[in-house]
Amino acid sequence: MSKTIAISTGGGDAPGLNAVIRSVVLSAHQRQWKCIGIRNGFNGILSPSEFARHGGGTLELTPDTVRGITHLGGTILGTTNKGNPLHFPIVHSDGTISEIDRTDEIISTFSSMGIDALISIGGDGSMEIAHVLAQKGLQVVGVPKTIDNDLEKTIATFGFETAVEFATNCIDRLHSTAEAHERVMIVEVMGRYAGWIALHSGIAGTADCILLPEIPYDINKVIQKIQEREHSGSHFSIIVIAEGALPKDGSVSVIGQSIGQAVRLGGAGEKLVKEIEHHIQKETRLVVLGHLQRGGMPTANDRLLALRFGASAVRAIADGHSDVMVALDPPHVNTVPLSEVTRRMKRVPIDSEIIQTARDIGISFGE
Repeated sequence: MSKTIAISTGGGDAPGLNAVIRSVVLSAHQRQWKCIGIRNGFNGILSPSEFARHGGGTLELTPDTVRGITHLGGTILGTTNKGNPLHFPIVHSDGTISEIDRTDEIISTFSSMGIDALISIGGDGSMEIAHVLAQKGLQVVGVPKTIDNDLEKTIATFGFETAVEFATNCIDRLHSTAEAHERVMIVEVMGRYAGWIALHSGIAGTADCILLPEIPYDINKVIQKIQEREHSGSHFSIIVIAEGALPKDGSVSVIGQSIGQAVRLGGAGEKLVKEIEHHIQKETRLVVLGHLQRGGMPTANDRLLALRFGASAVRAIADGHSDVMVALDPPHVNTVPLSEVTRRMKRVPIDSEIIQTARDIGISFGE
């Protein structure tokens, strides 16, 4: 039976998105199915007039369309972390703002376009939207995407390894300049409320202190680690801090929040610089990696995982599954209910072996 599949990429971009798109299109083509790409999350459906210069809010995807994109960062469909159809912002003439649920419009538009199923590629927000659409009768399969690696029920999300690899390379480079100038170097990495990137890159990059959202830090313990290194003859220190890290009895550092957008975290590293320099006379510098972690070519493992996810999503649709997400459960890619994915965030277990490894080799968590 012929099908038409819609593909959406939502939320922050991640290396490997194009590989998923290519895998879905080629797997669907093998079955003689048609693929329609939606531009910028669901905005191509909800605000099609904004894409007039692109030829519309949707485009047909063929093997020719996706040729040579596996190694490219970003997404050929575009993405957005604004305009959540569950809480779509409406600005009224008097300047007030309200939110409405526009998921019924998506269902209706898909029906009029002859779209039978949706593959939604995204993080927790996209999976929540996918779950609601599935509950309303649309066949939906989710594909887990986030450099933060914070989605439940999958061992890994594509984009995570690429982000860790980049952060580790940056930490490696900072060792020599930190030692040459006898400074404390603080590296702030992404991850939102989960410390996976900070933990993995910090251990791999031989950081001296790693500060995670899961373990609120005591500034006195951080200072103690720096001073211990000073007394042992190491007159520099490398600290990796997650953007969602927070001091004991403190709060997460927030930049702000735009209309229809999640809270933007930032400033954790800057706060730490001030705290360190307040306690000791030690020159301290901050490097914020920011969106550099999202860009560039995906690693070979992220490409492979993305391709596996895409093909598995098409197989799930062919097998009649809906309201599920494909998930890595080594050595297999399985499907799990979306209701279980959206229940909670996957954070670093503080009793995990990797945390113990860090402690065993002398890394401080500021506790």
